[in-house]
Amino acid sequence: MSRSSFEARTMPQPLILPDRDVPVLLVKVGHYPQHQGVVGAVRSFGRIGVPVYAMVEDRFTPTAVSRYLTGSFVRPFSGLEDPAAMVAALRELGGAIGRPAVAVATDDEAAVLLAEHAGELGEHFLLAPVPPALPRRLADKDGLFRICREHDVPTPDAWAPGGHEELLGIGRNHGYPLVLKNLEPFTRLRTPAVGHTTVVRDEAQLLELLPPGSQPSVLVQQYLPPEQAEDWFTHLWCPADGSEPLVFTGLKLRSWPPGAGVTTRARALPNPVLADLAAVLCTRIGYRGVADLDWRLDRRDGRYKLVDFNPRTGAQFRVFETADGLDVVRALHLDLTGRPVPRSPQRTRSFGVGQLDLPAAAVWAWQQRRLPPDILPRRGTERSWLTRDDPAPAAAEAVRFTGTVARRLRLALRRRLRTLRPC
Repeated sequence: MSRSSFEARTMPQPLILPDRDVPVLLVKVGHYPQHQGVVGAVRSFGRIGVPVYAMVEDRFTPTAVSRYLTGSFVRPFSGLEDPAAMVAALRELGGAIGRPAVAVATDDEAAVLLAEHAGELGEHFLLAPVPPALPRRLADKDGLFRICREHDVPTPDAWAPGGHEELLGIGRNHGYPLVLKNLEPFTRLRTPAVGHTTVVRDEAQLLELLPPGSQPSVLVQQYLPPEQAEDWFTHLWCPADGSEPLVFTGLKLRSWPPGAGVTTRARALPNPVLADLAAVLCTRIGYRGVADLDWRLDRRDGRYKLVDFNPRTGAQFRVFETADGLDVVRALHLDLTGRPVPRSPQRTRSFGVGQLDLPAAAVWAWQQRRLPPDILPRRGTERSWLTRDDPAPAAAEAVRFTGTVARRLRLALRRRLRTLRPC
């Protein structure tokens, strides 16, 4: 079988007509070489013939070895740089591409950077016309809480303590468990209070994470018990002209770490009530571009509560696709290049992050005392890493994942040996 006939049989054939003369640059701030969302974006654009470039940590990341990547720039931003230096670097990358490109943010900091400096970057990039200050406010956890209150959107109670005594007072007054999140974009990279969204069960655990004398930039959020809740998410594309958003809805089945980490297994399921909630909020605040919103259905009061608003492409966005083969990044490209954006119902399918879903499924089975849902991939499951038409990223991820596990095991062993040494 020829290569062309193999591709014709294995690759999806979307019913959209992109402008293949306009490339894409995937913009990132921070160190996360093992990111399935970035690989998904490369594949999504590459499969429809759109040239796609990416900022990478090195030449051997899963993104960098994808067959669909047109070119990579080993110019990672740490988030510690002066914004002017990052803008100058992006302008340099735009000049290297040689023609205006659609810029797609793959993290909150990149979204903030692109929005706040759109005027300086407009010569080289096509950008969604989002209000410049809005992505920073949405990515700020306290800012999002206040937006929800302003627009009567259900959200868990939350507090941004001004000091350590106030932090302790929240637990004493409202009880445990509580959820801790890094408060602001960029600060989470420079001086993170916690490594990721963290559930603390009591004051002792809180003091272990945030000892006296610390001045953490942290949001404390009400804990919604998983046995009384469901995790849902919406991915949206909000058109540049402010017309009706395209909203996808899905159910999160598992995550790693459990209950507070990245999605490892999910299903795309139509949910008109949730779609309307997300669309109304984005319309009211004037949002434009791609967004990823996390919700929790609180069965105690029957309300969907917004827990996170990510003003950029989400890691699991490829679970969502319409019957015409449209996802949120393809919609963004069509919109910003003046092409028609077809509208059709979303497909019902599943998404999985193989190596991370194994421990997530094991914990779920131990807690529930039964086999977890979707333990075996369904037909049509969107796999984050291994695909027939682009296997190299899965191989690169396997190497890095093995190295990460080995390093953590060595550190755990060293800590254990130190505790066993005689005084």
